[in-house]
Amino acid sequence: MKLLRLTVEHATSCGGLLDKVDVDFESGASESELDEAVKTTLSPHCLIGQNGSGKSQLLQLLAEIFQSAWCAHAPREERDVADKSTLFSLEYLVSPQGGGSAEHVRLRRLKKGARILPLDMAVHRDGEWEPVGIDDDSFGGRLPSLIVGYTSGDNETLSLPFFVSRAGYAKSVREAAFEGPEKLVADNRLLLIDYSTHLEVLVANLLLGTPAVQKAILEDARLDHLASFRCVIQLSHLTRLKTKRRRSEHRKGVQLTDELEGYITALQSAATCWSYDPKLEVYVFDFLVNDATRTVFAKHFNSPIALYRAFHKLALLNDLAIPSKARDRLKKEIETRRFASRLPEPQDEEKIFRFEQVRFYRGDEKVITKSLDYVSLSDGEHQLAQILGMFAMILHDNALFILDEPESHFNPQWRVKFVKRLLNLPVEGRGGQEVLLTSHAPFVPSDLRRDQVHVFSKDAEGRVQIVRPPVETYGATFDRILEHCFGVSPPISQLARDDINELMKNGTIEQLREAIDTLGSSFEKAFLADRLRQLEEAGASN
Repeated sequence: MKLLRLTVEHATSCGGLLDKVDVDFESGASESELDEAVKTTLSPHCLIGQNGSGKSQLLQLLAEIFQSAWCAHAPREERDVADKSTLFSLEYLVSPQGGGSAEHVRLRRLKKGARILPLDMAVHRDGEWEPVGIDDDSFGGRLPSLIVGYTSGDNETLSLPFFVSRAGYAKSVREAAFEGPEKLVADNRLLLIDYSTHLEVLVANLLLGTPAVQKAILEDARLDHLASFRCVIQLSHLTRLKTKRRRSEHRKGVQLTDELEGYITALQSAATCWSYDPKLEVYVFDFLVNDATRTVFAKHFNSPIALYRAFHKLALLNDLAIPSKARDRLKKEIETRRFASRLPEPQDEEKIFRFEQVRFYRGDEKVITKSLDYVSLSDGEHQLAQILGMFAMILHDNALFILDEPESHFNPQWRVKFVKRLLNLPVEGRGGQEVLLTSHAPFVPSDLRRDQVHVFSKDAEGRVQIVRPPVETYGATFDRILEHCFGVSPPISQLARDDINELMKNGTIEQLREAIDTLGSSFEKAFLADRLRQLEEAGASN
């Protein structure tokens, strides 16, 4: 999949910030190059620019557009939408169902008079746009198979459509648990990966990922293998979880579908040891990870993403541990788009599903008492494992990744290597995927071609402007990117710059000599030295 162009007439999202925006994603490539790249090459796009310039809002808008398309075509998979009125035209290339030649597809929503028309799709053939009906089986094959969002912090802007998707899925599960537990609830097409899901991603990859993938995820943290972990599931531990509507075969507390009951059975069969408290319906599963553990998990789950989905569906039950008033507040804020807060995270002891005691081996010595607890890792190590794990397990053709600052917690050395690590993950089948990410640093742009970098800014009237960098970014120095893409010149901190400017204007010979001895190397220090030389020569001549 390759995004080509997005034109926005009016965006309900972000209060109209993206109104009249026109983004050309692939202007530098020929049609034949794009047709080949859509199937073979992962070519991320990086959105950079000042805070508040619309980068995260653009990611949100893309998620909302495809959510609307999936909801119109397959309401059992995307049950609701976050936005129903944005007027737009989006063009992209996609290989339907992941095979065959790429097709040029257009999605749009127009307005006729005062009436907003339904979203429509068309395919470009022989110079004409041929419409594709919403109910046509091929409609879904021309959409992203998954829309995967990532946020490194509390970015409610990007999260909004994903929370709508999550709420719709949770409602379907709740209804099925009471009315038809045997009914299989369809997976949703929007998937949010954030800090609350990092252990789900990590454990799934380290149990069922290939040895090469496991090494790639753990090597920067200098860890070798997953040693052990615990899963706790509690279904009737809180008074508010007690159900008044149950038959003898149902749970006393949280009601589960047959699918979720099956996951509990699978965990039980793979556990090294486990216990069950029937009064509170609490399961405790302990896993001492070895080849036998992985074999049992592989029997029940055929891939890391299947295991991740199982963990995640159990974790979604944690929303039920949150008081109903808080859930109602969030729902109302989403409906009115006053999305200033997020659903609170329940305390660990109140969660319906949680991980505990995730530990790792270092080196060849597999002694559990010498293993390292996951909580001792840094935020950067957590983030790197999560990002790499996400890309390693999601191998769907035509998946769209929208990532908000995925390298925000990295040290500079890791940031320099980030794009290479992403592109060199030891997995296959990622050429048909599309990746957009935001950044506030020059490191990612230096590993991407100018055509893959989009600079966001605002004009004097507050309108968002999106342009390509004026210089080639691939292989450019960070100083050059800071200057031409971020407007930082010279590339030193403001405090030091102000001190140097003051010395250049009013500094005495003694003050300049003292400052030069204490300043780090920079062009500005050289200018200061030249100013000192001028003052010394002027003093000598007098």
